[in-house]
Amino acid sequence: MKTRCKWAGSNPLYIKYHDNEWGFPLHDDKKLFELLILEGAQAGLSWLTILKKRHNYRKAFKNFDPEIIAKFDSAIIEKLLSNKGIIRNKLKIKAAVQNAGAFLVIQKKFGSFDAYIWHFTRGKPIKNAWKNQKEIPSKTKESIAMSRDLKKMGFKFVGPIICYAFMQATGMVNDHIVDCFRYQEIDLI
Repeated sequence: MKTRCKWAGSNPLYIKYHDNEWGFPLHDDKKLFELLILEGAQAGLSWLTILKKRHNYRKAFKNFDPEIIAKFDSAIIEKLLSNKGIIRNKLKIKAAVQNAGAFLVIQKKFGSFDAYIWHFTRGKPIKNAWKNQKEIPSKTKESIAMSRDLKKMGFKFVGPIICYAFMQATGMVNDHIVDCFRYQEIDLI
């Protein structure tokens, strides 16, 4: 039996996410955009809620294509507000549209969102060595800096805690506990 981070629990969806995605260094702009939007949608909710709705999000948000989302008008936003498959929060939906536009500006300015976002960790994952989940912070100086900069660039729903969760999910930090089987696997990347 594999030792996992305790947050993965026994839910098959959480276990699959933990084992195959969470904490793996991610450099694909479209997937980075997806996770940034989903982390913002998760604010105040559980990540499991978002995982259960991720397929619906991909469909409603056109596979997280920022060029399409940036053009969503008020009629599309109203339609999304009636979509029971996603979180129907007007501020979060409008933020996703605004964030798509800001994302495109960053891509143009830095060549890729990946190049921009990874500069907060100097282009490589921060390796932590937590023995238990209680040691893991909810934000760090890097997530605070990322939050400030993203907000300056026009992003919404990117506070320091959301940014740190994004950093964990995208492997910018290795926050698997040291006895988790993924800790060493990710460290070898």
